[in-house]
Amino acid sequence: MITMANKHPFFISALVVASVINPSAKAQTAQKNTKSATPRPNIVYILADDLGYGDLSCYGQKRFQTPNLDRMAREGMLFTQHYAGCTVSAPSRCSLMTGLTTGHTAIRGNKGWKPEGEWPMPAASFTVAEMLRSVGYTTGCFGKWGLGFVGTEGDPNNQGFDQFYGFNSQTLAHNYFPAYLWENQTKIVLEGNSGDRFEEYAPELIHKHALQFIEKNKTRPFFLYYASTIPHAELMTPEKNLKEFRGKFLPEKSYKGVDPGQKGFREGPYGSQPEVHAAFAAMVTLLDKQVGELLDKLKELGLDKNTIVLFSSDNGPHVEGGADPEYFDSNGPLRGNKRDLYEGGIREPMIVRWPGSVQGGSKSEHISAFWDVMPTLAAITGAKTPANIDGISFLPTLLAQKDQLQHEYLY
Repeated sequence: MITMANKHPFFISALVVASVINPSAKAQTAQKNTKSATPRPNIVYILADDLGYGDLSCYGQKRFQTPNLDRMAREGMLFTQHYAGCTVSAPSRCSLMTGLTTGHTAIRGNKGWKPEGEWPMPAASFTVAEMLRSVGYTTGCFGKWGLGFVGTEGDPNNQGFDQFYGFNSQTLAHNYFPAYLWENQTKIVLEGNSGDRFEEYAPELIHKHALQFIEKNKTRPFFLYYASTIPHAELMTPEKNLKEFRGKFLPEKSYKGVDPGQKGFREGPYGSQPEVHAAFAAMVTLLDKQVGELLDKLKELGLDKNTIVLFSSDNGPHVEGGADPEYFDSNGPLRGNKRDLYEGGIREPMIVRWPGSVQGGSKSEHISAFWDVMPTLAAITGAKTPANIDGISFLPTLLAQKDQLQHEYLY
């Protein structure tokens, strides 16, 4: 079992090689927790990008506040021992989508794909989106995909999502003022970012489309996978966001990156940022604001009480692009960052809000991981999971029941 001691590594007392994991036994445990909710709730899963365990004020962040995520925690359940699928994006997200550890997923690293994007999930993969669509959900993915280029087997439209808008490529998602985004198979050129212009901020465009998806599908059950790019890598935000934090995080730090006219500009390399600390605080604050706007939209449409909202991050805090996790204590009491198999690289914040079902202000030490999300959503909706998944539903924990099954190990 994993130790939870502060600043300690990710210990495993019983190392279990993927080839000897018993999938059928795991499937049996996953299928036991199958209490279904009626009517089926809408599901919103918000995934931050490289947000550390200590980057939210409800998890101990002291330098700035995240009032909307704090409110979400007050109105829901905060998990203290939740683990990402991996220490980097693509395999972590594949684990989330498929209910499998990276010992079983098809994607085990950030391998690139020509002409763009990352190695695609195969057609045989069965995703959370496909599972929920099988029981009547409309499905949408907004933000960063990174699991298969347009037209490949891994294209989000070929993996269960009715609608996609955002970055197909993780590499291009490094840049917050990109040359283009994708809407399903259509490349949306952002003229406001042509040449040396910085007018169309991707997180704002993605957020707008995510809210429109909720509006459009307010009369039917929907699954919204909101894969925000904040606060990954390039520390870039509009001046209107930055000015509030300028000069408040001294001594400030600067980063020299790739600027207009230089090779690689808007092709993945990170842009320059003379105010790293202010930019990071502004970006996480924007993410928090967008979560608040999403919660408000659900309430405005009368969907609040029949929507479960989950929030987490794909791996620990990064150190690229000038980021300074030490300054912000982004890993909280843990050791390590992104790419580390220490706690700081893989233990993530997770908050679940579900009015009327999840007790507000509750906290759980239940040990869970990304591969548990699929069986949990299956248990909530009555959908069926594949027989060989590695996850265990944490629905009993959400409902404060005593029959919660436990992992013998995570990996």
